[in-house]
Amino acid sequence: MELCGDQTQVLLQYNLFDLLPKHLTIAHGPGCAVASVPVEIFDKAIAIAKDPTVIFCAPGELLRIPGSQCDLLEIKACGADVRVVYSAIDCINVARSNPDKRVVFFNVGFESATQMDALAVWQARRLGVENFSLLSYHGQIPAVGSHILSQPNNVVHGVLGPGQICGITGFEDYEQLSRQHNLPIVITGFEPVDILEGIQKCVSMLESGKVGVENQYKRAVNRAGNPEARALINEVFESSPRQWRGLGTINNGGYSLKPAFQNYDALQVFTPEPCEGEEYGGCISHLIWRGLRKPTDCPAFGKSCKPDSPLGATMVSAAGTCAAYYKFKSFK
Repeated sequence: MELCGDQTQVLLQYNLFDLLPKHLTIAHGPGCAVASVPVEIFDKAIAIAKDPTVIFCAPGELLRIPGSQCDLLEIKACGADVRVVYSAIDCINVARSNPDKRVVFFNVGFESATQMDALAVWQARRLGVENFSLLSYHGQIPAVGSHILSQPNNVVHGVLGPGQICGITGFEDYEQLSRQHNLPIVITGFEPVDILEGIQKCVSMLESGKVGVENQYKRAVNRAGNPEARALINEVFESSPRQWRGLGTINNGGYSLKPAFQNYDALQVFTPEPCEGEEYGGCISHLIWRGLRKPTDCPAFGKSCKPDSPLGATMVSAAGTCAAYYKFKSFK
């Protein structure tokens, strides 16, 4: 199983499956942070964005992800002040330029996004910017990986770790994951040759009965990761339970702001009413993320479920597994 949405895209884009033995199955894990966000978070984002006192900022991709009734683009079209901003740091300047407004930055991701949001919150406190808040829903891959590997029907025998995330976090957590579940893990980059080499290393470890972590992505990753980025994240955020769309609540599956920074938490500042948005009942994304099914096994795939009308988690984001299959694989 690869745990990186970018690796899924490369596998499909370059049709690397044709270069692999037919008896070797590559499962696609929950490596897309946007696809893992439950509907209710988007509903809360939309509720905050409707507030006329708010300037609501978010990366462009998040504007088109549907909540239970509409998406942020529709709210923008109706007159809400919704802006495309790619970094929380940019929102600090927006907040300082608009002291009569409350600026909210909505962001989803893994540690590469978490470190930037941590820096923005830290900077806002240092500068005394009080009209800025953060609606973040970041995830932690090792926790959800452990959840999948702990299932009684688990079919995964080896794991390709997410190289770009490990560039920040290092891979000590993956060593613990390997020992806990008694399988090999190879930290892998996301160029085609990286992925093929990562698969080859993982298969070799399996054949020799070796358990542990190997680092294929040595040009960008070391065991300790980026100490400065990790220290910044740990100063501002703490591990917390996180709801993963299609998988349920994962203990330590995400991040939340520490008590010293909670006055920058948009859900504390605005407390939007809980919504009743639900996942489509026929979606098999939870089976896809566990490696038990492929997107093409779903009867709705490419029919009622498409990127412009997603029914489930793995089709919601452009980096989701089903969206990648729809884009790169021919199907009937």
